Amino acid sequence: MDYCITTDRLTKRYGQEVSVNRIGLAVPIGTVYGFLGPNGAGKTTTMKMLLGLVHPTEGDICVLGQNVNEKNRLSVLRNVGSLIDSPSYYGHLTARENLEIVRSLRGLPKGEIDAALDTVRLTGTGNKQASKFSLGMKQRLGIAAALMGRPKLMILDEPTNGLDPAGIQEMRELIKSLPAQYGMTVMVSSHLLSEIGQIADHVGIIRKGELVFQDTLASLHAKSSRHLALRTSDNERAATLLPNSKGTDGWLTLPQLTDEQAAEASLLLAQNGIGIMRMEQREKSLEDIFLEMTGTEAAL
Repeated sequence: MDYCITTDRLTKRYGQEVSVNRIGLAVPIGTVYGFLGPNGAGKTTTMKMLLGLVHPTEGDICVLGQNVNEKNRLSVLRNVGSLIDSPSYYGHLTARENLEIVRSLRGLPKGEIDAALDTVRLTGTGNKQASKFSLGMKQRLGIAAALMGRPKLMILDEPTNGLDPAGIQEMRELIKSLPAQYGMTVMVSSHLLSEIGQIADHVGIIRKGELVFQDTLASLHAKSSRHLALRTSDNERAATLLPNSKGTDGWLTLPQLTDEQAAEASLLLAQNGIGIMRMEQREKSLEDIFLEMTGTEAAL
């Protein structure tokens, strides 16, 4: 698999405090990579190191096939768009005027402005000053500026923060469209697993500066082990008949059974005069898995 971003032992210390600890990112080309973790886990620091905004204490960074260093950082970043913290803009200017400044500084053709405004759905803002935009519109203006020049990589730090439900949905659709529409790779951070679960192909989870999971979203789903839960008229006796069962909060839990095995267990209990009050198939939610990996409820 080809990767747009890789890091090796990437570390950032502030004095004795370790903000990011020897992480090895692997972001596949052409995907939406969700970078997950509670607030303060090291997501923004990591992204700033990728963009050269924070100098790593140690470790290597490879972006778009090039090992990033002081000599080539600017040339590599010409193919990278980003939105970190909050969007930058001139409040007294319109969306088009803001993008004209970006276009002029980067020496891009004028057609880039219309394309970027159309992509983020800001073509109808006319003469409205950016200072009067809603928060969602300001976020989209920041992404429009990042889209100028059609970068190969987009890095977005918590782009849905503070948005209302409609704004969040618009941002989701925009992010999901970028790989297909522009052939971009998108790395997007969030502390909300439910958010990343709707847009990402691959996921990296960071906890206290350490990468605790990295794989496809499907692999994360696969960690959601299924089991059968029973409530019977006599759980104590039922447990002796079902040796693999465990009692918890008035329920008996069994490993995942086939339909035939579940029928046999039901018949065995009935033959011994034990009634089944309820039988449920359960599995861990993604939020439960995330909680186990991060040890926090910050994202729930």
